[in-house]
Amino acid sequence: PHRFVSQTLPMAPHHIRKYQETDHKRVLDLYSQGMVEHIPATFRRILKLPQTILVLFGVPVALLLVSGSWLLALGSNFTLLVFLWLLARHPWKKYVVMYLQTDLADITKSYLRAHGSCFWVAKSGGQVAGIVGALPVEDAPPGRKQLQVFHLSVALEHRGEGLGKALVMTVLQFARAQGYSEVVLDTSIVQPAALTLYQRMGFQKTGEYFVDKISRLLGISTIQFKYCLPSAQEGGP
Repeated sequence: PHRFVSQTLPMAPHHIRKYQETDHKRVLDLYSQGMVEHIPATFRRILKLPQTILVLFGVPVALLLVSGSWLLALGSNFTLLVFLWLLARHPWKKYVVMYLQTDLADITKSYLRAHGSCFWVAKSGGQVAGIVGALPVEDAPPGRKQLQVFHLSVALEHRGEGLGKALVMTVLQFARAQGYSEVVLDTSIVQPAALTLYQRMGFQKTGEYFVDKISRLLGISTIQFKYCLPSAQEGGP
């Protein structure tokens, strides 16, 4: 069984507590910044796709052969790159708009007014440096009580201080105390730091899917993870 232990990480002093209304603006800023950070990685992944390479070389060559104009050929490449950047930007901007209008619009109502859910902030250096939320899975498989992780994000200037791990530990401890059997989450293929963190903490990959046709075309998949809590494993068959 996987084990997790509460510990104070010596790298930098931090304190994790439940969300308060005064945190709202900082939480929204932190979430939005975290989403926007994934745009360059998404763009680089798109550029490496065989179909992208084919288009970036094929279109200028075709235009050059037809028109004889180097300017037109180079201009077409610039236009294509701008289009691909906007394409890479689209899903992350869409997530920001969607969540700012739904659960993050009223975090207290969404996460703190019912048992079995919560939202935490990690404070470091006197400011909110990390966030994470957790909600029960309504359509969990029969016999399983699942808690889903949402919006794990750590400010860029506080990376490497162990805040991400500490926030996930907090969710796992909360889940165990609330009687959950599993903690689940979704992350994307363009978030290698998150993938590494979850795997090192004992999360197991359970699936992979594309949220829409555009993400399938671009090869940007969503990875599903699950953590089976020790109490559930010890009491199981």
